[in-house]
Amino acid sequence: MINDMSQLFWMCSIGAILVFITGFYCILVTFNLIRAIIGMDLLTKAVTLFLILAGYVTGRTGLAQALAITLIVIEVVVIAVAVGVVLCVFRHNKTIDVKLLRNIKG
Repeated sequence: MINDMSQLFWMCSIGAILVFITGFYCILVTFNLIRAIIGMDLLTKAVTLFLILAGYVTGRTGLAQALAITLIVIEVVVIAVAVGVVLCVFRHNKTIDVKLLRNIKG
């Protein structure tokens, strides 16, 4: 049973690391604002997984669950504001490509 739990922990850790790397890569490489928001969402999902894993390892699952729920609520608010900003940028400039938005002043 201990071997199964250890194996499950390492598989979840590797999965969280892969989700984090994918989100970070998505933010760094893309010039599309929607893809950047998706990458930011992936990063926060990976952090949530790390919080749950940390709670499992330390034995403080209640604290980890409370932090995870708080992070999810904050994530929803940040994503909603970011999508609102992207929609406003699209209405004014008719593009969400970052390369074309670099010349905006004001």
